[in-house]
Amino acid sequence: MAEKTLVEIPVAQRELFDKGLAALQKNNLDYAVTLFVQVLKLEPGFYECREALRAAQHKRAGNRGGGLFKKWLGSANTLTSGRLALRSNPLEAILIAEEALNQDPSNMQAHDLLADAALQAHLPKTALLSLEVAFKSSPSDRKLAEKLVEAHTQLGNQARAEKLLRDLLVGDPGNPTLNERLKNLLALRTLKEGGYEQLSSGTGSYRDVLRDKEQAKSLEQEHREVKDVDVLERLIAEQEVLRVADPANPRVLRTLADLCLKKSDFDRAIGYFEAVLSVTGMNDPLILQCIRDARVAQFGATEKTLDTQTEDGQKNLESLRAQRQDYLLEDAKRRAEATPTDLLVRFELGELHFKAGRLGEAIAELQKAQNNPNRRIAAMGLLARAFFQRGMNDMAARKLQEALKEKPVFDDEAKDLTYHLGTVLEKMNRPQEAIEQFKLIYEQDIAYRDVMARVDQYYASQG
Repeated sequence: MAEKTLVEIPVAQRELFDKGLAALQKNNLDYAVTLFVQVLKLEPGFYECREALRAAQHKRAGNRGGGLFKKWLGSANTLTSGRLALRSNPLEAILIAEEALNQDPSNMQAHDLLADAALQAHLPKTALLSLEVAFKSSPSDRKLAEKLVEAHTQLGNQARAEKLLRDLLVGDPGNPTLNERLKNLLALRTLKEGGYEQLSSGTGSYRDVLRDKEQAKSLEQEHREVKDVDVLERLIAEQEVLRVADPANPRVLRTLADLCLKKSDFDRAIGYFEAVLSVTGMNDPLILQCIRDARVAQFGATEKTLDTQTEDGQKNLESLRAQRQDYLLEDAKRRAEATPTDLLVRFELGELHFKAGRLGEAIAELQKAQNNPNRRIAAMGLLARAFFQRGMNDMAARKLQEALKEKPVFDDEAKDLTYHLGTVLEKMNRPQEAIEQFKLIYEQDIAYRDVMARVDQYYASQG
């Protein structure tokens, strides 16, 4: 998973983020924290939101006092469950760590858990946000320093990682692991510096001889892409040598998979990920998720090659999307079998069953998934829709009402639940109760779906 900037975030989450910033500026800190947490549940790689949440947490902590023993006891229990979650689902562990930081943003154990989880999930900036805080508090902690090295390496900050490694080696010059990591860093720096800063010929800049700046930019990008592929091939070749010497080394196989992904060589990447599972003899949830992400990226790349302006192109697109849905469903089943207690996977599987029209299977999975506090309301909403499609309108209405009671704010999710409740009540021939639901949305967002037409028509019928 990669960290995301504001422009990469869906509009709905951006709007929630903006509302959170406004609440933070107005010192409405509880509301700001609630909104930021909600955004990060959907977009855990949204770093700017993570920074804003941390600011809101610290500001709110400064305004509060008391209850320290209760706060410590609650966070200790939370972090124990977070360490358990870290074994199978780093994103879940990040959410749990944030729950502890919501209570006490200076909790070093929570920062340590969040950093470990973020590194596993390949969110180095998120990890650094906590590691810098923890390292500042304990600058002599060698384990923290090693985690900082990993974060800076993932982020591409070779100089900072190299300095940290050299500082660590001062205290333990014979450490073979640290020496190997420093050697690899130096090799990466040599490759990077050898190919990216020099032009392929001459000593001057070709920009000076090209009048058209746009053409210069295009040629520069093409040159960089060629160099990128060349460097990747060299790195892959180096790792292949290591693999031949030690074919059962999962770290080498994982590195090869990541390099092939960067090269968009999806089949090879997936092959290496599968090899990791084979040599370790276990279905690592993180590797299974990497396989799924790689295959989804492959579907996306294939879709871009289709000419959808032709009839054959449209048919191929429909076929490809059907294959994608079938794959996602089978993959979710595989991951659910590998980690039967992972309720996030249960939610994903239930959602896919629902989209495929397998309502019985969807209900079974979503009933389990609603026990996950981070997917509870979403699971309840989908359960209600499954009940509704089966004609179980009373059960659908109860489930929607139950979900709405747990919503602290009237956000887009609450609007969706309210709209579906209105639809269900309408189907149950309870029009007055139904229109009250639509009116609740109308008061907040007149442009939501067809709410304006429904409410206006109701008042017109009343004369």
